[in-house]
Amino acid sequence: MITIKRIACIDATTLQVLHNLLKACIEQGASLGFYASTATGLLCSYWHTVAKEVSHNQRLLYILYDKGEVQATVQLALCHKQNGRHRAEVEKLLVQPSSHRQGYASKLMAYVESEARQQGIQLLVLDTQSGDKAERFYHAIGYSKVGQIPYYVSDESGKLFSTSYYYKYLIAHSQ
Repeated sequence: MITIKRIACIDATTLQVLHNLLKACIEQGASLGFYASTATGLLCSYWHTVAKEVSHNQRLLYILYDKGEVQATVQLALCHKQNGRHRAEVEKLLVQPSSHRQGYASKLMAYVESEARQQGIQLLVLDTQSGDKAERFYHAIGYSKVGQIPYYVSDESGKLFSTSYYYKYLIAHSQ
């Protein structure tokens, strides 16, 4: 049975599961801001920062469980600027590598978009490495590509890649 929960406080067990999930995704070649050889301490530091932001309601964290096991997660980084409180940035959509192509990412994103609407968030933005399979996914679930920046990210060898930017209006927009 699939359940999706917003996590308001990350306990030590969940923190370790999220750490392992991020590490597994990076090791499978996902461009998530870290290299595969990243030391455990760097990933731990990242998750502790996320936990602090989640507990202070600066970031929303959602986890998809199937049969009680974490299969996917995503974050919404809230904009705290006075003129930007209607938007959030989608970050770190992670799916267990062994669970790809089972619809978890689509279910999780649909849930998050619904939750965002209920909280008055009208616009979601995100970025992903250009040419990555994630681009096809975001396009398929209704995100619009607005452009890309060349030479934005690097791999461990120093090779540079472009990053593509996407958005999705969650509420009918009139101008």
